[in-house]
This record gives sequence, structure tokens and C-alpha cells, in this order.
Amino acid sequence: MKDIFIKKIIQNEKKRQKKQINLIASENTVSKNVLNALGSELVNKYSEGYPGKRYYEGNKYIDDLERETQKRALELFRLNESLWSVNVQALSGSTANFAIYAAIVPLGEKIMSMELSSGGHLSQGQAVSFSGKVWKQIPYSVNEKTELLDYNSIEIIARKEKPVIITVGFSSYSRDIDYQKMKYISESVGALLHVDMSHTAGIIASGCMNNPFLYADIVMTTTQKTLRGPRSAIIFSKIDGREIHKKINKSIFPGLLGGPHNNQIAGVAVALKEANTDKFKAYIQQCLNNAQVFCEEFKKLGWEIVSGGTDNHLFVLKTLDSQFKMTGKQVSEILKDHDIIVNMNIIPFDRGKPLSPSGIRIGVPFQTSKGWKEEKFRALARKIHSLLKK
Repeated sequence: MKDIFIKKIIQNEKKRQKKQINLIASENTVSKNVLNALGSELVNKYSEGYPGKRYYEGNKYIDDLERETQKRALELFRLNESLWSVNVQALSGSTANFAIYAAIVPLGEKIMSMELSSGGHLSQGQAVSFSGKVWKQIPYSVNEKTELLDYNSIEIIARKEKPVIITVGFSSYSRDIDYQKMKYISESVGALLHVDMSHTAGIIASGCMNNPFLYADIVMTTTQKTLRGPRSAIIFSKIDGREIHKKINKSIFPGLLGGPHNNQIAGVAVALKEANTDKFKAYIQQCLNNAQVFCEEFKKLGWEIVSGGTDNHLFVLKTLDSQFKMTGKQVSEILKDHDIIVNMNIIPFDRGKPLSPSGIRIGVPFQTSKGWKEEKFRALARKIHSLLKK
């Protein structure tokens, strides 16, 4: 690269990623093959439309690429192409969620989704998100005592509010979800069930968590978290008389996007193929083992964990309620100075403010991709504890 400034930034970021311990639950590291796809000549082609229905000529190979990516997505999650449609053009999870809502929910109508402090995501109708300005969010929370999803409470809210769509999915909830119960609730009020599995897609693909495809009408995932792909998103929608899939495709294009990022789609295709291997399944199992051990070590040291533990790759530590009485922001800044990267995080029924919350979110995918196993995470928990004691 001849641009010295940009070259230096890339080199510095590469060194940072190697040097620092990354515990951001939504980050991971991609393979060289994914990087090669992202940096290919595919970036040069403009491809408005869908395979076989492009507005520009010269898209023969782009059509092949998009169809193959769709095929790999179906294969990874063991789905029948006659029953499920796949859209791989969304640029991110927030874009994908917005497209889903725009396709299904009339303006001003109700979206029911997890409240932010309970672990929900901004793009699911939260007030500070544009999705919350276009539609009305009906929030549901975790139980105040157990900090687990309270399905009885969710059903009561749904029956009262009668939302158009119910979104299940999270940014910082550390437990598995009973999709069968959520399907019963959604059907009982005539709502569609939309699952945002962005955080757990790799775990679900490996068969280590409950399968949302057995019950959902729409499933969305980002691809950069436990799937170890580039920053992108995939939308799966059922093919039936309601024609949800056609509405979502129109919502993506021409509704929200112009030409797709073909190099990004290629990177997703590579990651999907990598995820459909025994090696990847072993990686996911190691993630789960690491998260369990890491969480238990913190508990031994006297830390309180939101919901008391984890079923996936992440958990949330209560920092303000700990022996150190620090906000999540204070803890994250101290750890940053020692090359340990976490993010401050709001906790259920938080007494703090969004920019000074009472917890930190901990994730293991990035360091597990670096080859870390249980003992390293045990040692890291002890190190973090000792650093905060100083």
C-alpha cells in the first residue's frame, strides 16, 4: 500500500489486536480467507437488484456468488430451501432489523422486544434508536429476582398490547431462550415471531443452543460475532402464503439499500463454509467451556453475575454491587490501561445511567479464537480482580 498514513493505521490496529486481551462479546477475529474475500475485485461491481433480476449488466458472477451464499446459509442451519428464504444483502444487524420492521409493521404500530437494561438491543425499537421513533416499542423485562426471562409476564404484556411482531434476541442476556413458549405467546395474540440470534448464531449452528428455526417466522443474524465472519447480516424468512420473504426482500431493496457490498457477501460465504465444519464446532464448544469457567472463577472471587451464570459465550458482571463499588465505566477504563478490553454495560433495573452503568459485559469468542482455553481464563479472572484491588 502506497498510502503511508492508512498503512500505518492498519499496522497499528493489527498490533493492538495482537497485544490486547479482547473481551468484547460482539467482536471476533476472521480468517485470512475471509480477509482475502473482503479485499477482492468484487468491491468494484455495482449490483442493484437480486440474482437474475439486476438493473446493471455484467453480474453473472455476482449472481453465482449471492446464490452460493444463500445456499451455504441454508446448509449451515439445516434448512429446506422450499421453506425458507435467505437475504444476504443487509449491511448490518441494525439495517436488517429496520428492514424487517419496515416490511411487516405499519408506521406507528407496536413492536414488542426486550427492554434495553434486561439485555435487548438498540435496533429492536428502543426509544433512542430510529426504530423507536418510527414504531412504538412494547418492552418486556427479566424477572427482578431471578434476572431470567419471565414468560408468564411476557404473555400478559402481549395479550394486553397485541403487538404486530414480537422480537426475541439480545445484546447482553447470558441465557438460552425457550422459543417454543415465545411462539405460543406470539400465536396467541396474532403476532409474528422474529428472532434476532446475532450473538448466538455460531452456537445455534453447532447445535449447542435451542433452535429458533423450529418456531420463528423470521430469523436475523449478524455474521461477525460467534459466526466469525465480516460485519454483515443475514435474514431468514419463512416461505408461505403470507409472503413475508417477498416483503422483506423489497424492504431491503429498493426500500433501504442500493447495490449490495459484494465483497462483504463473499466474506460471509467463506465464513459460512468455515462454520460448517467439525473444527468450528470444536471452537464453539471451547467458547462455551471458557465462558463457564471464566464466570465460575469470578463467582469464587465474590463477584455477582447477572442471572447467576451463563449458557452462552457472554455474561455481565455487576461492578457497582461488587466489593469495589465501581461503575462499569470506571472498571473498563482501569482494565484498558492494562490492555484488557471490555465494555461497560447496563444491568437489569440499573440505578446508574447509560454512560455510567453498573456493570461490564464479558465475552470469550475473540480470545478463544486466539487459542485460549480454560486455565487462561481462570488466571485472567484472578488478574482482573487483583487489578481492581489496587
